Formats: sequence, C-alpha cells, structure tokens
Amino acid sequence: MKEDEFKTWLAEGGAQSEAGRKTRAYAVRGIESKLAGLGSPYVDLDVAWRADRFAHLRQRLKEMQEDFLAGGSDYRMLMPQSEKPLNRLASWRSWLGQYGQFLSGEQRGERDADRIRRHVLETYIEPARENERETVEVLVRDVNDALGLKDSWPDICQALCGRKFLEMADVPFPGRIGADQSSATRFCYDLVRPSFSDQIEAGTEVEQQPMRRPTNLILYGPPGTGKTYATAHEAVQLCDGNAPYSDDEMGRRDLMKRYRELKAEGRLDFVTFHQSYDYESFVEGMRPETGNEEGGIGFRLEVNLGIFREICALAEQARTRPIRAAADSELDLAGRQFWKMGLGTIGSEDDVYENAVAENYIALGWSGAEDWSEGRFASMEAIKAHWLSKERESAVPSNWTQTHKFRNEMKRGDIVIVPYGNSAFRAVAEVQGNYEFDSSTDGYYSHRRNVRWLLTLDEPLPLDTIVDGNFTMRTLYQLPGKRINTPALSRLLSGEAVPISPNSLAETPQQFVLIIDEINRANISKVFGELITLLEPDKRLGMPNALTLTLPYSKKDFGVPANLHIIGTMNTADRSIALLDTALRRRFAFREMAPKAELLGTIDGIDLKSVITTINDRIEYLVDREHRIGHAFFMGCANRDEVDAVMRDKVIPLLQEYFFEDWSRIRAVLGDGFIGKRMIKAPPGIDGGDRESWIVRDSFTEDAYTRLLSNKASSAEVNTPAEDQLNEPQGDAA
Repeated sequence: MKEDEFKTWLAEGGAQSEAGRKTRAYAVRGIESKLAGLGSPYVDLDVAWRADRFAHLRQRLKEMQEDFLAGGSDYRMLMPQSEKPLNRLASWRSWLGQYGQFLSGEQRGERDADRIRRHVLETYIEPARENERETVEVLVRDVNDALGLKDSWPDICQALCGRKFLEMADVPFPGRIGADQSSATRFCYDLVRPSFSDQIEAGTEVEQQPMRRPTNLILYGPPGTGKTYATAHEAVQLCDGNAPYSDDEMGRRDLMKRYRELKAEGRLDFVTFHQSYDYESFVEGMRPETGNEEGGIGFRLEVNLGIFREICALAEQARTRPIRAAADSELDLAGRQFWKMGLGTIGSEDDVYENAVAENYIALGWSGAEDWSEGRFASMEAIKAHWLSKERESAVPSNWTQTHKFRNEMKRGDIVIVPYGNSAFRAVAEVQGNYEFDSSTDGYYSHRRNVRWLLTLDEPLPLDTIVDGNFTMRTLYQLPGKRINTPALSRLLSGEAVPISPNSLAETPQQFVLIIDEINRANISKVFGELITLLEPDKRLGMPNALTLTLPYSKKDFGVPANLHIIGTMNTADRSIALLDTALRRRFAFREMAPKAELLGTIDGIDLKSVITTINDRIEYLVDREHRIGHAFFMGCANRDEVDAVMRDKVIPLLQEYFFEDWSRIRAVLGDGFIGKRMIKAPPGIDGGDRESWIVRDSFTEDAYTRLLSNKASSAEVNTPAEDQLNEPQGDAA
C-alpha cells in the first residue's frame, strides 16, 4: 500500500484533519493485511485494483455486513474488538473506494463538486455512522454557507444525489424534503437500506418518479407591465425550485444566464402566438421531405413535430427514464468526435438495431463479406484499391469511404447518434472497441465495433434537440462539433439528472417549461385542438387521472407529461382577447400583472410615479382598468429626452388606438403640453363651421408634465400661448 502518498492525496483534497487521514489509511492497510482471509488471490491492493477495481473486496465487505445482521461474526477478521461493526464496515467500503480513486490518478480538490461531496461525506455521513444513526439529513443552504459558495444550490443538489457521490459515500438514493432543488432542499440519506452500489449490483432499475402538480399559469395585464419579463423568473423557478435572484441588475443577469442554460438543455422553450398560428405548427403536421441519396428523386410526406410535441417528448423521456448501471453521470463530451450512423432500414431491418442494442455493438452493412481487419487496410487508398480489384463493375465511392470511416476514422470514445429518419434519433452510444469482423453473419452487417449504449429510446426524440439541422441519407458520416447542442446532449446522457429510488421520500424528475407569449392572439381551439383536455393538471401523464389520445397525423398515443409546465402571457388591451377559449380559461390559473408606479422615480424633475398614476386614473375613468399604461415603458429612461421619446413613440400611439383617434379624449388624459390644436376653416363654397385639427407637438412644452398633473390643464378649452403659435396655415404646422 502507498500509505504516505495516499495521505498526501487526501490532504490535497482537504480532508478535515490528520486524524481523519490516519483513520482512512489504517482501514485500507487493515484490508490489505487480510487479503488472503478475504479470499483475494492478489498480493497487495495495487494489484487487486488493476485486476477488478476492488469489486471482489467491496463485495466481501458487504457480505460481512449481511453476515452480522444474520448473527454471524465474520467481521472480526477485520475488527476483532468491535461490537457494532455495521456502519464501520460501510465506511471501510467507502474508504477503499477512495484508495481506488487515488490509484487511478484522480485529482483531489480541484472542483466545487468534489469539495461538496467530500464536505458532506466527512461532516454528515461518516459522523452519523460512527454514532450508529440510521438516517442523516443535509440542508443545502448549510452546505453552501459552510463552503463559502455563492448561490451554488443547483450544483449542490446535483452533486448530492448524483451517482458519483452515492458510490463514494456508499449510500442509497436520498429522499428529498421541501422545495424542488433549491437552497431550502433537505436531502435525507438512509444508512440502513441497501446502498447505491448494492442496488446496481442487484440490477435494480429506478421506478417511475412521483409527480408534483403541474403548473398552468397565465400572466395577464395591460401592455408594459412586465409580463414577458416576468416569465423568465417563473420558468427558472419551476425548473430549479426557489430562484434566489435579486431584483437588481446583477440578479437579472444571473437569472438570464440560468434561463439561457435551461433553454440550451432543452428544458425550456418560448413561442409567440399570432393570428395565423395553427395546430400543425404547434403539435404536429405533415411536411414534404426529399431524399438526397445518389439517384434519389421525388419527395415524401413525413410527420413534422411542432414545438409542443417536441418539448412533451423531452419531458416524458426525463419523467420515465431509469438509471442503469451503464449510465455515466459525468460524461465529458469535450474533445469528442460525433458520428451519425444508421443501424438498418427502419421497418424492414429492425432486427439489426435490436440485436445491436442487445449485444452492445454498432454494425455497418456497406462492406459485404470482406474482412477488413488486416493492417494493410489502414488507409482509404488501400481499401479503395481492394474494392476495385474485387468488384470493379459494381463498386461505388460509398463502398470505400464508408468502410474507411468505420474502420479507420472512428475511434474509441467517439459518440455515435443513431437516427430515426432524417429528423429524429433513437439511441446514443460511446465507441468502446476497434473494428471487428463477424464471419458468422455471412456478410449481413458483419462489420462491428463494441459500444456502450448511453441512451436508448422507446419513442424517438426530435433531432433538433441535440443537433442543429437534419440528417442526410448517408449511413455514416462525422458530425461537426459546432452542430452538437452539447448542454442538451449532456442532460440526456446524464445519469445524475434523475436521482430517484423506489423508496425515496419526495423526488421528482427534471421539470420543463413552455412559455407562450401573447397566448390570446391565436385561435386557441385551432391551435390546441383535442389536446385542450390533456392540459388539465390531474389528466397529465404521471397523475392519477392521466389521459391519452391518438394524434391524427402520426397515429401515436399521446399525453402531456406532468413535469411540463405552461406559462402564458395575455395583453388585456389586445382586441383579440375575445378569442380566448373558455375551455382554456378553466384549465389555467390567472395572475394579474398590474402597473407598478412605485418602481419609477424622478428624472430631470419629472415625477414619473405621479405621471403614470395620473394617466392610468384618467384611462380607467374614460375606458377601463384593462387599458392602463404599464411602468415598463419608462423603465430604463435616464433623462428627459428619453422620457419624451417614450411619450411620443409609445404612449401617445397607444392612446390613439384606445380612443379610436378621438383626440379630445387623448388631450383629456395628457393635457395640452403634448397635444396641440388649431381650427380649420371650411373651404370656399362649403357651408359649415370650423373644424379642429390635432397634432402631437414637435417639442413638448417645458411645463408639459406639470400641466399633465393639473386637472385644469387637462380640461382647458382655451388656447394657450403655445397653441396660438399653431394658428397658422396647415402646411406650416409640424
């Protein structure tokens, strides 16, 4: 055993005390001294690690725990004086795993995630075991504060229920108490139940997660009240739990950073409804697709998924996926090569894909019964020459290019994406082996490489969730790294993203959010169609009264997952409000977003709080409260020129729409410092009185805002000196 080096490695990782380091080294040394009694054929731990990564020794320690529970005393081989060895054996298993990390060359203490795991292990888990406790709770906020981290609760939640920590601490999946992934989250670890590694060894797969109630929310209010602005906070909170972002500029920046991260991962999407929006764009429709194989002509109609079906598919995959032993919770995609590779023709060669998944390989069918294993085929020139020497008449460039890519260019560690048509995918694998030839298949997909399947899907997912653009018809080709949506692919491949066990307390899968801006501007019945019933919270997939229906184009059985939340915004001043379907009203909660005058201050002597309050009082008197002016129009104004620009370019045009060009009422709201009037005489030969002509002043009067706040100024019928200047020929008025 490399005892001194191991202690140094522990110290570099910040192990709490010298005594703690000595305790770990003592335990590992004790295991090494009893290798023969433990049934290990190896001379020391270094050799045992190289042989099986301590699998045999960890199994023996587990068997000792089971023997003790059955009344046996096998544990005395390692702990002759102990009367309560159960938790101590669990700690020794954990420390043996740490020695394995040391032997593997893993660095200590370089990342916050490692600091988090070590802190919880040494501060919570190990003391609880020493005190013979059956459970231990960890409050995320306490960990954040103890380590001096800044609002790192999402990282802490991720680390403490991830595969790496569960293996290191040798504990089962934790239960969750409180909010969904927030600083107030409390993880509860059961130190008595079978550990994570025991569950994996037993082949346990995670059951479907219990659901929290989905949110259907519409933010409604007059224009400029920050409805769309508020959707970012609502969406992040629904995805991450309580979102502790301040209301200042720094907090907004951090919030939007997280918003963009969630969008890149595919957990959040945004769409704006309009009058032409329809079911085919939102749910699914038929679209023409053309092939680009050599000699291919014509087109075919394929089902095209709309934004709603796409995010539903992603949410359902996250809701139902199990964690398997093959999952790698921290798969690093940096520097990888990515490949598109078809596995058999869909429909007629499904056996190729099914066999490949079952036996952990990928197979190429282009290269016939020729074995390309020999070293002389290490270049494309050699492969091409051999093809032409054997089948000159029938050989085409695809023969040698596809063979060369599969045999020579594809490397171990490369990521392979298996398509389902040109716009969807059904599996992702990591290449584990070199080219092999299987002679038993008589040339039927005989060319193979061993892989580790990272993701296999019962229902294919839209390709644009992980790859920019569609696939082409070629069987095998490399995908440029810039086309890969790495955050979204990492989320799909992450075993850490769904930390749940059949016995956990309150775990939920990842949450997804669809934001629908201007939801009342589309014909809701036309857009949602038969799906309107499926939006009800209790009828979502995963809820007690879950419903599904058959979609008209794809003929697929479809339901809306409970981990998908929908946030809509609705402008109450929009004339299309009458189109809001009553059925939608019943299925959504409505939250009013009213103007907040208190958010506005004084700029260059203009009391904006009083200005917007006065304008809104007059609008509400003349029309109704739904047509008020929002505070957001003036947010960000730094001087009078900018305030004037808002009044001229936003507020006055909006009032023109509200009052249908009735300028006398606009003047009643704003006063005569913004609006000018002159009289137009009847043309010669026309009998009639003078008529009013209204304009927006080129330059607002110096006291325009003071006069707006005065009741007299807003109702005056006499010309002011400023208006007298307007009593000139019409062409001179500006």
